[in-house]
Amino acid sequence: MEWEEVVKDPNLKDLPFKIETNEWGKITMAPASDTHGIYQTRIIGWFVRHGEEDRVSSECPIQTSKGVRVADVAWRSRAFLKKHGIRNLKLPESPEVVVEIESPSNSAAELEEKRFLYFEKGAKEFWLCNEDGSMRFFNPQGELGRSELFGEFPERIEIDSV
Repeated sequence: MEWEEVVKDPNLKDLPFKIETNEWGKITMAPASDTHGIYQTRIIGWFVRHGEEDRVSSECPIQTSKGVRVADVAWRSRAFLKKHGIRNLKLPESPEVVVEIESPSNSAAELEEKRFLYFEKGAKEFWLCNEDGSMRFFNPQGELGRSELFGEFPERIEIDSV
C-alpha cells in the first residue's frame, strides 16, 4: 500500500495507533500511551519556548528505504523548510533532528533500525526519549553526551510535576 493511500483511507483515520509502512508496503501499527503523548508534548514545548515553533512538528512521516517511518518529533532548519515546504504527505528526506519516544511496544532493534533509516535519509541527530524520560542523543558516528545542535536541551524530561 502506498503512503498516499494510507493517508486518504477513511477506515484508518481515527485509529488510536501510530501507523507506518514497512518495506513491502504493509501497514504496521504501534499503540500509543498517555505517557508517550506527554513526553512528545514536553519536547515540542521546549522547542516552542526556544523560538523554534515554526520548525518543529509531531508525527513526521519520512520515506525511508524500508517504508514510511513516522518520527514522534522532528525539527527542520529554515533551509530544509525552503527546500521541502510544509505541506507534504511524507518527506523524501529526514529533517535534521528526529526524536523517537520509547514505548513498551518498541523493541531495541526497532528503535536502532529507525535511527539507521533516519541517518540514511540525512538526519543530523537522532534523539531517544526513554520510558523514564532520560534522553539519549546520537549523530551518524554514534552516541553523544549532549545534542550538538541544541546543547541546552535537558538530559531528562520530567513529567511527574504538575
